[in-house]
Amino acid sequence: MSIVGDAFNGLKKNLEITTTEADTASSRHQRIRDHVRLHWDLVDDFLTGSYRRHTKTKPLKDVDIFVVINANGDQGHLRNELPRVVLDRLLEVIQIKWKNAFIDGMAVVIPFGPEDAITSMEVVPAFERAGGGWYIPDPDRGRWLATNPKVHSELSTAKNKECDEKFVPFVKMVKTANRELGGRIEPSFLAEVMAHSIIRAPFINYSDELVNFFANAAERIDQKFDDPAGLGGDVNTMTATQRALAKSALLEARAIAERAVDLADDGQERAAVAEWQKLFGRRMPNP
Repeated sequence: MSIVGDAFNGLKKNLEITTTEADTASSRHQRIRDHVRLHWDLVDDFLTGSYRRHTKTKPLKDVDIFVVINANGDQGHLRNELPRVVLDRLLEVIQIKWKNAFIDGMAVVIPFGPEDAITSMEVVPAFERAGGGWYIPDPDRGRWLATNPKVHSELSTAKNKECDEKFVPFVKMVKTANRELGGRIEPSFLAEVMAHSIIRAPFINYSDELVNFFANAAERIDQKFDDPAGLGGDVNTMTATQRALAKSALLEARAIAERAVDLADDGQERAAVAEWQKLFGRRMPNP
């Protein structure tokens, strides 16, 4: 194994969720789900988002929980309310136990300590959708948005298998690089959707695939990227200004990645790792 190869293996390991982190997340999300069930009539509750797809980066922030309201139960009338009203009602329930909870976008956020293994969890109210999937609140647009995160998980698992179990670690690397460069791709799910579109089997290696991703993503940042489940519409909801900033960050990432590859090809592997660390920070170990 080369020095660069060892560094990427170390990065992959450092981005994996530890047993302690998984146990903490499990304990917390179960307590949250049990608490909501105590106060609301639910037909289902489950983990979703990048945590369920195993593409969550660390520290674990905004671990997503769907709580599916029984449309025929005591809270069924909320289906006819505006999304913000439903979020307000859910916030009231959660603040019975977690006083510092707050609403952010489509979810109620329960924050924990900034140095904690799990810094926050998000609870998203949902209603079942005829034909499959769920409706979740989109308060900014005053509408209920159709989605199916379980399909997202299935697609991610299939893509990972197709790419010799390297796609999920690759997505974590892309998200980590995005964070190091200011989180310019918003939401981070867009980076994952772009990776689904850009990366094709056979997967070569992390170095070359990262160059490929950054170059193609920069060229396509103004394009439409549909929800993989076919329900939520365009995932690329960034403004023109946000897209310009994202393109600049992607071009910077491409330049760093290309320098790293050139250094490795020239036999300067330690210098190559130093370049990669500009994208991955302390998560990529020193050679």
